[in-house]
Amino acid sequence: MVAMRAAALVGLALVGGVLALALTSGRESRARPLPRAVGAYSALAASTGVTAYGKKTACGQIIGATTQGVAHPVLPCGVKIYLTYAGRSVLTQVIDHGPSVPGHAFELTQALAKRIGLVGVQRITWSYAGTK
Repeated sequence: MVAMRAAALVGLALVGGVLALALTSGRESRARPLPRAVGAYSALAASTGVTAYGKKTACGQIIGATTQGVAHPVLPCGVKIYLTYAGRSVLTQVIDHGPSVPGHAFELTQALAKRIGLVGVQRITWSYAGTK
């Protein structure tokens, strides 16, 4: 009986979350234009891989299969940047400090690396996401 009630509450919460997302997702994308790119820099980057799943970042996030963000040794948590690799550009943010490998400026979460097609250690271009 308790298990059925818990399952029902979880299902209700999921339906509510999906409904809230559906109602608000369209508004956000139309209301805020993307920030402009500031500067252009080149750096080595690699993916954290799936071994990072479940770990808490220095910025307080838990990395999961869909988490998108980067680790950088100097940039503070929350800084938004554009990354470009193989003609694909994405707006992302710093979610951790690192990387631990000398010579690499960025570590991308597995989901972000997959999104831009980055495999292994590659040279990327990045820029700060400035204000409008």
